[in-house]
Amino acid sequence: MAHRVAVVVVNGTTQFELAVAYEVFGIDRSEYSADWYEFALVAAEPGPIRTQGGFLLDTPYGLGELRRADTIIVPAAQCERGVPEPLLAALRAAHRRGARIASICTGAFILAEAGLLDGRRATTHWIDAAELAARYPAVTVEPDVLYVEDGNIFTSAGAAAGIDLCLHLVRMDLGSDVANAVARRMVVPPHRDGGQAQFVDAPIPRGDTDTLGPLLDWALAHLGEPLTLDDLARHASVSTRTLVRRFQAATGTTPLQWLLGQRVRRAQHLLESTDEPVERIAGLAGFGTAANLRQHFTRQVGVAPMAYRRTFRGGTAA
Repeated sequence: MAHRVAVVVVNGTTQFELAVAYEVFGIDRSEYSADWYEFALVAAEPGPIRTQGGFLLDTPYGLGELRRADTIIVPAAQCERGVPEPLLAALRAAHRRGARIASICTGAFILAEAGLLDGRRATTHWIDAAELAARYPAVTVEPDVLYVEDGNIFTSAGAAAGIDLCLHLVRMDLGSDVANAVARRMVVPPHRDGGQAQFVDAPIPRGDTDTLGPLLDWALAHLGEPLTLDDLARHASVSTRTLVRRFQAATGTTPLQWLLGQRVRRAQHLLESTDEPVERIAGLAGFGTAANLRQHFTRQVGVAPMAYRRTFRGGTAA
């Protein structure tokens, strides 16, 4: 049976975040996977639903649809009259039965109002993060990240970060090749880490862009080698201090943190798409030893490499 995604709309739902969820899950992309999603737009209030911009939405699906949804997505919304209590009750019931629940941008306020974020880490748009933390002190708000995964609850920052989260969910369900194909169709980056900063400190000077582009391509082509900060700076023909400054401005992270993230993603892809043993994957991804791979992979992904492989492929290779 196909994985069923339900996107909940209320009066005051914003168009962009709703469109993100539809673009990723609602369009038939069965050419990428025979197990593509079933999709339902669910009205949390008697229709038609009026979006923040004044558009009217008419859907045959009501809150009863949440009882059979595998994933529930709550886009950003401005609920001027408060969150409808039937929606909060339906979200709590879905959570109790084990449904995966995600919010985009200020949709996190709806999850928090339902109590689903109590004792959890969560994020929202950085402008609204302080208000979320103040209104719901039981929530650990992380204001500087793109998205947060805490158990079967997912929250994302504003606007484009919702794309990152939705693609992350596709990657979890159907693998990196399918997620990358969807990203290419949408003309967006295939993967940005949830821990990446929501915004960069300053515009990137033209010279920095020209320097970093070839450097990133070169580093990706040499992931299997023991690259150091000096190696990266030497290839970019700049000092290490200059490289760190430019890298931070362009990506929101440091060169070595970026490199580690790319190596983990290379290992994920190899675990999903090959039967190579962990020792071989460690070498191909640049970790050197299986022990190093397990340490860094488990820290970043949350599970050990072999557990990750079993989740995505049912593989048993050692």
